[in-house]
Amino acid sequence: MTETAKRLPADPLLVATYFTLAGDVHPFAPSTVSPIPFATRAEAASRAGYRGIGLGAQDVLHLLATLGAREIRSIAAANGLELIELEVLVDWYAAGERRRASDQLRASLLAAAADLGAVHLKVGGDLANGDWPLDGVIEDFAGLCDDAARAGTGICIELFPGSSIADLKTGTAIVAGAARRNGGLLIDIWHMVRGGIDFAEIAAMDASHILHVEIDDADAVQQGSIIDDTIDRRRLCGEGDLPLPAFLQAIAETGYSGAWGVEILSVEQRARDPESAARCSFEAARRFFPRASAPGPDAIG
Repeated sequence: MTETAKRLPADPLLVATYFTLAGDVHPFAPSTVSPIPFATRAEAASRAGYRGIGLGAQDVLHLLATLGAREIRSIAAANGLELIELEVLVDWYAAGERRRASDQLRASLLAAAADLGAVHLKVGGDLANGDWPLDGVIEDFAGLCDDAARAGTGICIELFPGSSIADLKTGTAIVAGAARRNGGLLIDIWHMVRGGIDFAEIAAMDASHILHVEIDDADAVQQGSIIDDTIDRRRLCGEGDLPLPAFLQAIAETGYSGAWGVEILSVEQRARDPESAARCSFEAARRFFPRASAPGPDAIG
């Protein structure tokens, strides 16, 4: 067994991120409410082996209005899903009408997190790459984390190439500057590779700055725009060209011990039925983690 395998968990807590099981919806669509009932998604995730599940912003508010928090929690618990995550909030650093709209959604999502016991809410930077002074962003992130702490949840910034928070230097400056225990970064191999971030830089990170990690795969060369490539062409782990073992080694070097999201956004994934979408995404990701050794004769009582 390699040093990498020793340091990776033999029983990883894998999370089916929202769009991995949401069906025929994608980011930036007018509606991102999943056409698949939550119970169907939860059951498929559980049967595949997932121990966590993600809910999108519009979807979770729809589910709360139609099912209620108690039923959502009951469905998750009945299927052994011990972790719920929410996504995604933007413009938390902005001003004017953008900030007012963000604050309104922020209140709703943090209330949802409190009701559901969600472990974290994903947030992102400005895809229009607006010029937001770093000191102000740090202050706004600290305030967001404080609000989230009152809701019993965490806030993780997802780095995204081309956004106002695209690299580890910027993301770490925000997280370290805010110095909130429930605030950190979401490190996704897709965004690291497409953003040209050296894995050695990841390996040198302070684990306390990493709140979540996501894995997926891709072609070596970006196809079309970064947005199109991101939402339409992700591959199952091991079916593309991304150096996933090296990425996992870099994360292991930090001492990270949290959950691992599996985020597959693609035309092919959206066309799969829930059972197939869950099974193929889980099995592909699970192969990159070690298996627990069977107990020897002396371990049997």
